[in-house]
Amino acid sequence: MRYTYFRSMNSKEKFMMAAVELSKKAIDNNEGGPFGCVIVKNGEIVGSGYNKVTSTNDPTAHAEVVAIRDACKNLQSFQLDDCEVYTSCEPCPMCLGAIYWARPKAIYYANSRKDAAAAGFDDSMLYDEIAKDYDERKIPIMQISNEKALAIFEEWNMMEHKKQY
Repeated sequence: MRYTYFRSMNSKEKFMMAAVELSKKAIDNNEGGPFGCVIVKNGEIVGSGYNKVTSTNDPTAHAEVVAIRDACKNLQSFQLDDCEVYTSCEPCPMCLGAIYWARPKAIYYANSRKDAAAAGFDDSMLYDEIAKDYDERKIPIMQISNEKALAIFEEWNMMEHKKQY
């Protein structure tokens, strides 16, 4: 029965189901929250991951970040050109930033951020914080003497053989 159902799906639905199955694996293995992600290139999964925040004590080990790391390793590239991201939930601000840095061509998600909030994963505070001035944020952000740090940027700008990203 399941095989027949799976055969009737289009490729986008199949890849989304792979991401959703990974979200189930995350909670079945008690490794993190209910989030899964696959990265696809030319119709093949080139990277996958599920949330491992609690099992690795790594707050950045969200499904999308784990999948990006896996895909980049497998593709031997720091960018995901011509790739698609399928994630079981709308990406949080951190994951969205990581996805944009990786530069895939599309993002598909199943659950919305409102669905995530209803399940106890509310990112609205992060979205609100990003829009605030530094002096209004919950965690103070202050610039400290950037003369030497700026000199390193200037050195980078003058380098002839650098790998741009």
